[in-house]
Amino acid sequence: MSESRDPRRSARAARRRRAIVGVVLGSALAVMAAWAIVAVVVATTMPDSAPSNPPPTLVTITPTDAPSAAPSVTPVAPTPSPAAFNKAAHSTTDPTSIWVVVDKIRPIPDAENYVPPDLVSTPDGIPNSHGHPLRQATSDAIVELFAAAKADAGFQLVIASGYRTYAGQQFAYNGYVSSLGQAGADATSARPGFSEHQTGMAVDILDTASGCGVEGACFGNAPAGQWLAANAWRYGFILRYPEDKTPVTGYEYEPWHFRYVGTELAAEMHRTGVTTLEEFFGLPAAPTY
Repeated sequence: MSESRDPRRSARAARRRRAIVGVVLGSALAVMAAWAIVAVVVATTMPDSAPSNPPPTLVTITPTDAPSAAPSVTPVAPTPSPAAFNKAAHSTTDPTSIWVVVDKIRPIPDAENYVPPDLVSTPDGIPNSHGHPLRQATSDAIVELFAAAKADAGFQLVIASGYRTYAGQQFAYNGYVSSLGQAGADATSARPGFSEHQTGMAVDILDTASGCGVEGACFGNAPAGQWLAANAWRYGFILRYPEDKTPVTGYEYEPWHFRYVGTELAAEMHRTGVTTLEEFFGLPAAPTY
């Protein structure tokens, strides 16, 4: 006889199976939930900036032969060019100007009545053959020049002639005419009104040792004359009638005749090598009246 199933037993078995399945499913869900919680905790505790796979550290390699930085250079200001000499600083026509040019074609204005300002007697200790006065600046420069000649080279210089009046120049010129004739006189002496001596800034200088006078080239060959020719510019004087400039100045070589023009002009003429006022100022030569 076949055995019939007990319906109540089958129902209990089914319930047990469902319970077992539920337990298994519940365990699986619990494990999954636990893993999810762990993942959340790990994610929230790790720093935001920490990458899961940090990039490799970059190493910069500097080539050993790379050029070094250029040294700093302090700029140097350019040296300014010397200022051009101002040839218009003083008049060449005003007889009171230290740059006045007096020659055979440039007479002193109103010469018969002209007397230079600030004429003074030269100080004691300055040998002065005729006691001629000079303008103050010229006299001061003579004192320095004579002192330097004695201190540097042992020369005792002497003033042979200084300021001459119009009448005094007339007397001197007439004396040369009497002895040399007019052509000879004009080669060595100025006519009245055309003489630098009337400006009070021209000086005839000799010495006490050479025995030379105011004629010929004697003083130019004497040691004192050579010293003067080389050094007078330092004190504001120029040799007014050089040996090779008769066609320009109109006068023969006079190594004793010096003209005060001030240290500025004398130094510039020395620097440039220009020896006459006519050439320096670009004036026409004055060989004749």
